[in-house]
Amino acid sequence: MKQSWNPPKNYRDRPVVILGAGVLGRRIGCIWASAGFNVRFRDPSAQQRDDGLAYVQENAASYAKHTGKSIGTAQAFESMEDALTDAWLVIEAVPEKIQIKIDTFAQLDALAPNDCILASNSSSYKSCEMLEKVSESAKRRILNMHYYMPPQCMVVELMTDGYTEEGIFPFLVELCKEGNTLPFVARKQSTGFIFNRLWAAVKRETLSILAEGVSVPEEIDTLWTEMFIKGRSTPCTMMDQVGLDTVAFIESHYAQERGLSSKNTVDYLNENYINHGKLGTKSSLGGLYAASKTKTTNHFGEPRLVVLDIGLSAASPSMSSGSVIEISTNGEHKEVLAENQSLPDGVGIDPCTGRVFWTNMGVPGKNDGSVVAFDRESKTLETIVPHGTINTPKQLALDTQSKKIYFCDREGLAVYRCNFDGSQLEKIVEAGNPTDINEATDATNWCVGIAVAPTLGKFYWTQKGPSKGNQGRIFSANISLPEGQSPASRKDIECIIDSLPEPIDLEIDQDSGLMYWTDRGEIPFGNSLNRMRLDQDGRPLVTESIKKHEVLTRQFNEAIGLKLDVKNNAVYVTDLGGTIYRCDLDGGHKSVLYSEEFAAFTGITMS
Repeated sequence: MKQSWNPPKNYRDRPVVILGAGVLGRRIGCIWASAGFNVRFRDPSAQQRDDGLAYVQENAASYAKHTGKSIGTAQAFESMEDALTDAWLVIEAVPEKIQIKIDTFAQLDALAPNDCILASNSSSYKSCEMLEKVSESAKRRILNMHYYMPPQCMVVELMTDGYTEEGIFPFLVELCKEGNTLPFVARKQSTGFIFNRLWAAVKRETLSILAEGVSVPEEIDTLWTEMFIKGRSTPCTMMDQVGLDTVAFIESHYAQERGLSSKNTVDYLNENYINHGKLGTKSSLGGLYAASKTKTTNHFGEPRLVVLDIGLSAASPSMSSGSVIEISTNGEHKEVLAENQSLPDGVGIDPCTGRVFWTNMGVPGKNDGSVVAFDRESKTLETIVPHGTINTPKQLALDTQSKKIYFCDREGLAVYRCNFDGSQLEKIVEAGNPTDINEATDATNWCVGIAVAPTLGKFYWTQKGPSKGNQGRIFSANISLPEGQSPASRKDIECIIDSLPEPIDLEIDQDSGLMYWTDRGEIPFGNSLNRMRLDQDGRPLVTESIKKHEVLTRQFNEAIGLKLDVKNNAVYVTDLGGTIYRCDLDGGHKSVLYSEEFAAFTGITMS
């Protein structure tokens, strides 16, 4: 009977050894030091050893900003035997020559502790090619562990040598996350792992286009930027959107014209997807991605809205009487998803998993806000951005392609984003200094509403100003923080409209270039739903026939949340008076969808 694998004993107190203190080796060591582990470099070059230690000393603090750990120690050794004493993990980053790697693993088998995990950072060779001189028992502890170029790229890929104990992979995945890296496990041995195979295909086809004279480098790079960087397109999602039957038809034509095999393209799609009715997003059965839970109807029998009740109008109001409700779009069916929330304000749903994310403001000014995630299948609630990290998180927006959550922090005077699991939390706009009493109490610095437009390469947010003060503004900035600039000093921030009564929530229809927002300020322009057309650069489109913005409809009771349903020509709006409204995209046919006497609604989203 096969024995279960156990992690190395006392691994938290034992060192991580990096063989090679060169450009990549020292960065790998810095990652593990930032995760709180003691690191040892082994390199025969005194200069490399000194440079490796200097890199960790100079950079570990910046790495550790994203791990929250106390930095571990770093040492350097010339002797392999001394470096390996009591190691629990060894990562070789020696020159990419197979014989050197074979000999290195033979040394590791002989000198490293017998429970030590032995990893190769090689991207050129599979670790199975390095086993010639190692024992059978060592083969079960060897794998590939390939890093790219941290801190710019924090991806690490793990792959078996064909013998690796299965339990090693989830163990290392969790520890890699502690070091703020994003781990991926190749499910089979593959030369080039995952990303390098993608890159190899792109590289080959790019060179073929150039060699055949079809295009030039400048045009290729511009097309890539527009389609995949600004557009935030990803391969599998894009194929599902195009339709797998269409993808198969196109690939069939390529195969015939170029004399290519159809085994891994057309035949694969037909056998695994198309013949089973799985055509992509146009199919209820899904495609490469499983059918989205949020694209199906629920037990109500129709599409649904998820709405936040802040709780301050409850029969017995408190700072933790907020709730999250699910309601049908005809307003007839309601279900409570979560209760006892601390002033919930902004909400979004991941269309791939159906997880619901929302912000809890907490007590304004107490720095006890949070972001939570709710799984509707298991009914489990997880705090992904904990208390003590942010101040008063407000409206929330999801970039589903990059798997990022964007949200504003009102009293924190900032805009943040993080991954869907709460990792890599980063401040991307600093509108003021929250520790300065004058700046902190200046409502013109308060960030509230948020929208992301990947096709424009921008995000937008509101700074609402004092209550009904006509000092509200909407800003934009690039999704990518300009190199060398900070959230407080970034020079790409633009104020695209000002002198608004009190703008709150934002949403953009990227296909039409229309931005919508709610305003809870004074009439005639406040307590309204508004719209503005953006040009191709994401700025207001103003012509003789087009005003900078238009008020679509009014007469809300402190308008807060909004959600566009472009497909059905609808906008849903909430207000603090406890009402959910529906109107057309042009503001017409406004009606009350749902109203509750003891409710005060904030954020809203839909499947």
